[in-house]
Amino acid sequence: MNAKTVLLRATGVLLACVMLAASGGLAWAAAGDYSSKDLVPAGVTVAGVELGGLSPAEVRETVERTVVEPLLAPVKVRAGSAVFELDPAEFLHANVDQAVADAFEPNRTSTIAERIYRRLAEEPVRVEVAPEIVVDEEALAKRVEGIAVGVDLAPVDATVGIESGAVVIGPSSQGRSLDQTASVEIVAEALLSGKTAVELPVKTVAPAIAEEDLGRWIVVRRASRTLELWEDTAIDRTYRVAIGAEGYATPRGEWEITLKRYRPTWGNPGSEWAADMPESIPPGPDNPLGTRALNLNVSGIRIHGTNNVNSIGTAASHGCVRMVQRDVEELYELVDVGTPVFVVER
Repeated sequence: MNAKTVLLRATGVLLACVMLAASGGLAWAAAGDYSSKDLVPAGVTVAGVELGGLSPAEVRETVERTVVEPLLAPVKVRAGSAVFELDPAEFLHANVDQAVADAFEPNRTSTIAERIYRRLAEEPVRVEVAPEIVVDEEALAKRVEGIAVGVDLAPVDATVGIESGAVVIGPSSQGRSLDQTASVEIVAEALLSGKTAVELPVKTVAPAIAEEDLGRWIVVRRASRTLELWEDTAIDRTYRVAIGAEGYATPRGEWEITLKRYRPTWGNPGSEWAADMPESIPPGPDNPLGTRALNLNVSGIRIHGTNNVNSIGTAASHGCVRMVQRDVEELYELVDVGTPVFVVER
């Protein structure tokens, strides 16, 4: 407050005192001030609406009607293709009591002379009341969490498996996820600004394994005596093989390569059919496993080479899958430990 303003205010107060004395003295002034102390002084506004001359109850009604009620219209919330409706009354809290108190603050903080001067001079106080309105973000976060339950969808990975005896590729699909942190902020801003429609951010969630991520996997078809090497969703190459003979069938199921063996040594399994064979056979032309072997996670079963090329295309082994040497050597370089192997009939 500059010196000129202070001087004018002091002069105004002095003038009020003079007018007080001239108009009948202290008793008259006190009576006038008493009758107006429970009324808002002129010049106090809320949202541009004049509150001067109103009682506390009238101020409360005006604040609620002009500030609070416009914020209570239902809010339509869209999250992807889902639509929800929020009741702002569940989350907004307006401090109307403080707003009423603020409207009467000029009366409480001024002297009787200042109040008399304002009244006689019809000078407004020029005070804007701004009710504090807050959002219960904890309650809002719980509501957004509930919305997410109806919106979120887990992605589906591409798979390869056996169904009804056949190898089936299960397609992948994208998921979606509601950004809950951003959604709380967006809805809170909408509630405070009176918006009646908002759209929440829904993120697309990619599957961890798409069709192009399936990698290499093997299918052994017993009926056709073939081994297929697949790359993602397409056959990369096909080999003719021998499978288990009657009584020693190559077991159907879902397996995987557990060990790659370069120039393996054959070990006698102790089976009846191997009773007349030595305990082991080192690498070489007489080795039943050939130059390469791929052990599976099923006892005694391997994909391996053979010098008995006449057995290829037949059911001749003791459960293993035989390949000609050049084919098993090629396959050996193309697959890793962990490669899935599906043995099916057709």
